[in-house]
Amino acid sequence: MSVELEGRLEEIVRRSARLMHVLETARALDLPDWLIFSGAIYQRVLNHLTGRDLDYGIKDYDLGYFDPSDTSYEAEDVVIRRVAQAFEPPLRDLVEVRNQARVHLWFEGKFGEPYAPLTRTAEALDRFTSATFSVGVRLEADDRLTVIAPFGLEDLFALRLAPNPRRQTHGFARTAASATARWPELTVIN
Repeated sequence: MSVELEGRLEEIVRRSARLMHVLETARALDLPDWLIFSGAIYQRVLNHLTGRDLDYGIKDYDLGYFDPSDTSYEAEDVVIRRVAQAFEPPLRDLVEVRNQARVHLWFEGKFGEPYAPLTRTAEALDRFTSATFSVGVRLEADDRLTVIAPFGLEDLFALRLAPNPRRQTHGFARTAASATARWPELTVIN
């Protein structure tokens, strides 16, 4: 991953007071192997690059963690309620937390395609519909940001929307249509 692009991503993340609050609160919750990923991260980069407000289009903050010790919904729900209590509205309703160790239990029923079990939270990024959106961050105890982007950050910073080369799905066309409706500056690569 490009050190320059990672630095640019970090600058954008740190400029968003709301995202930093979510990261600081998530760090304090000390969930196992946690990351904030998806739109909470990549959309801010797109907004920055296209001159939009950093919070434009942000619908939620995906907080993934990995706890294989209990993959029941009941155990996950305890964490969901704990996370909700850590935030005031409106963030209370915007932070969506999921145990990545149990995604394989419900994914096929919801999305109609198989999903092998994960071994860690970052592995979920390998399975996003678009490689461009496969980026997550964690705020460490010493305030460093750990950036995880298995496909790199080049396409994101070049405003190129590319499918995930490791996951063949029909969902990319829908993802591309939704993204280009909000950011017409994107170039879609099929």
